[in-house]
Parts: sequence; C-alpha cells; structure tokens
Amino acid sequence: MHLRGSIVLLLILLTGGFSLDCYECHNQLEGICRQSTCRSDHNMCASSKKLQYIAGIKVESIYKSCSVPLDCESWSISTGDFRRTYAVECCDTNFCNKQSAPDLSSLKNGKSCYTCDWEDCSKTLSCWGNEDYCFTTYETSSSDHSNPPLTYKGCVSKSACDRPGLLVGSNGNATCCLGNLCNGAQSVTQSFLFLCCSLLPFILLH
Repeated sequence: MHLRGSIVLLLILLTGGFSLDCYECHNQLEGICRQSTCRSDHNMCASSKKLQYIAGIKVESIYKSCSVPLDCESWSISTGDFRRTYAVECCDTNFCNKQSAPDLSSLKNGKSCYTCDWEDCSKTLSCWGNEDYCFTTYETSSSDHSNPPLTYKGCVSKSACDRPGLLVGSNGNATCCLGNLCNGAQSVTQSFLFLCCSLLPFILLH
C-alpha cells in the first residue's frame, strides 16, 4: 500500500500537481483559442464577454482565460450614452470554458438613477439587468487641477461598486447607493459655483 501511494504521489508531481488547464484567447473574434496551463493561484477557467455601447455603436470582445474568483462576477455600468457590460462564467475542471458566456439581460429592471450631460445632472436614467445600484464619480484632470471636476452619474451593478476602478471617471472617489434616484441631482453649474466659493477665502488670503 505504501508503494502504491508513493507511485500515485510521484505521478501527481510529474504531471504538474493540481494545475488547471483552460482555453485561452484575448479576443476569440479575432483568432483561435489555445490550450493553457494555469498558474497555481488561478484556480478557475473563465469565459467572458465584454460589450460597450457608445453613442449607439456596439463593440464586442470575447475572452477565455485562467481566472480567480474575484474576476468571476458579471457586472454592468450605464450612464445613458455609454454602457459597458461584462458577462462571465467560471468553472473549475480542465478545459471547461469552451462555451461562450451568455449576454447579460438587456431588459429594464424598474430602477432609476440620475445621470449627467454637459449641462446638468438632473436627468434620470432607467437601469438595465443587474444594475441595482446608482453611482457618482468625480474626475479631476491630472494635469490641470484648476478646472472643476467632471461629474458622472448612472446605474451600476453591486459587483462593479465593489471595484470602483471600473466606474467611469473614477479616480478612487466613487460612491454607490441602493435605491431609486439615490445618487442625487446636482447641477454642474451649481457644483462649479460651490467650488469657487470654497476656494474664495484661499484666494483672498494669498
């Protein structure tokens, strides 16, 4: 029995232990996927689909890869003219990511959030699919801090809120909330005036 156990252990070591094998391609629409052995910290095979809608133009990319559980959550972000979705399916057996991930729901879910255009942030947006949260981000130019920050508002999935770097215009200062229109209507002009008033004492003292 000890000899048999030693032989099994030796076979495991020679075949790479518990490494997972997955299909991998950066964009299946542009080429053929290859077979790949995952790193030890990547214990899932993933099949994902990214869609972007910008001003009515759709861009689609399909990926397959080794993955980690953090990247196995689907999400969606909408601001009105812009929408980005990430649909993913993960599994934990060799080459189990052969099938493509299904599209996320494109049906309105009954929730609404405020969104912004070039004039104000008082317009409302109907949310889609799993977009169950509202968000707000402020983007400040890295080269010119004298200009007021740009404000972005819209609908978002909870899984994207947990990773604020995914949000449009996010510089680490994104906020999310649960509930219809919970992300507040704020005029861009009002935001600019508030910024000017806040800076006025500093300007007078210098």
